[in-house]
Amino acid sequence: MKVPDINAIKNSLKNYFDLTSFLIPQADAEADIREGISFRGTNILILIVAIFIASLGLNVNSTAVIIGAMLISPLMGPIIGIGLAVGIHDFDLMKRSFRNLFMATLFSVATSCIYFLLSPVNEGHSELLARTSPTIYDVFIGFFGGAAGIIAIGSRSKGNVIPGVAIATALMPPLCTVGYGLATLQLSYILGALYLFFINSVFIACATTVGVKLMKYQPKDFSNPLRARRVRDTVYTIAILTMIPAVYLTYRMYQESTFKTNCERFVDEQFDFDGTQVLHSVSNFKNNQRTLTVSLVGKVLPQDSLLLAMTDKLPQYHLAGTKLRIIQGDSYDANFDATQVSSTMLRDMYQVTQNTINSQRETIDSLKTITADVARNDTIGATISPELKVLFPQVRDIAVTRAIVSNVDSRRLDTLDVALVSYSNPMPAAQNEKFLNYLRARLNKPKLTLIPVR
Repeated sequence: MKVPDINAIKNSLKNYFDLTSFLIPQADAEADIREGISFRGTNILILIVAIFIASLGLNVNSTAVIIGAMLISPLMGPIIGIGLAVGIHDFDLMKRSFRNLFMATLFSVATSCIYFLLSPVNEGHSELLARTSPTIYDVFIGFFGGAAGIIAIGSRSKGNVIPGVAIATALMPPLCTVGYGLATLQLSYILGALYLFFINSVFIACATTVGVKLMKYQPKDFSNPLRARRVRDTVYTIAILTMIPAVYLTYRMYQESTFKTNCERFVDEQFDFDGTQVLHSVSNFKNNQRTLTVSLVGKVLPQDSLLLAMTDKLPQYHLAGTKLRIIQGDSYDANFDATQVSSTMLRDMYQVTQNTINSQRETIDSLKTITADVARNDTIGATISPELKVLFPQVRDIAVTRAIVSNVDSRRLDTLDVALVSYSNPMPAAQNEKFLNYLRARLNKPKLTLIPVR
């Protein structure tokens, strides 16, 4: 058997990742980056308009509007400029990029704050809340987004990478969320969103610096290598320190997700009783305090025995130490927060009850209609009898009813209005046709069928 040539495989892989023929000159790439750093004239106006659009999207919880705003925003320019400046030791460019990023951030937060102060809707939707809890995944998104951005800027074929990076790294929504936090005086929104924006900015810049090094861009300042190394070490230190809280928050997120999954499995497998159903369950993981509240409807079970039995089973689901609360129709927990139930369980109870009432009301209305129709048919003969004596004296008895007809071949069911009539004397055909037309018009039954009986 022929042994694979390792060197040939290495050369083949190297050719796949060789960027030499795909990159534009360093001067052209730098010119593109330097052009995007400035925030004057139209650039600052575009930024303000984009912030308004993003704030509207967050306000109405519209992902599409937020994405549109991110595509418009020129915020990435100074961040990539910082990464380039660190990579090529251009300290003047670094100062300019920091200054423009600060001004862009200031304008963005101020604009969004003004918007949310004027907006009549101040509820924190899911799109706003998503910007307040950054994790290690946001670190990866920022880094790989920045890597894609610098590769696209330095490449001859840019494609649609830059718009994709703008969407993926999501620089604008966190700044709008900071403005929302300022407008509504919510510190958690301000700190969480600022941290997310800081993560994105730092790791986009770091990825840009790494990309510049890999593309072998030549440094601008050779005179002070000590200063360049000090700046580079500072940037990497900031990146590591920025990552530490994100790692902790990711761990907490993992703990909470695992806890909720275990609670759902515990409730599904253990709360299975005849005549009693789980109406609602709420798991809460906050400040190392873990609680699980289960609300039951139906047959009331012995409260103390049930609570004791279920608490003993908690360790089987890795829920040891979790405080279990069970609510039934006649039970009351003095330590239970009723406001928590009112916003969740009671809403569900009301919805279930309301649906049942609506269904029963529809059934009652339908039965009333059928009953009224039957009663009308039962008495309609007596109603028109005086008219029949004058117009059609041959008629002796009449009964109007509705029958269900089944087609023998298709088994299709249909309704049929029928008039059963007995005559004292035979009625001529012309007179009989006139009588049928009279009944159809008088009874408002255009498809009425006349059946003579003896």
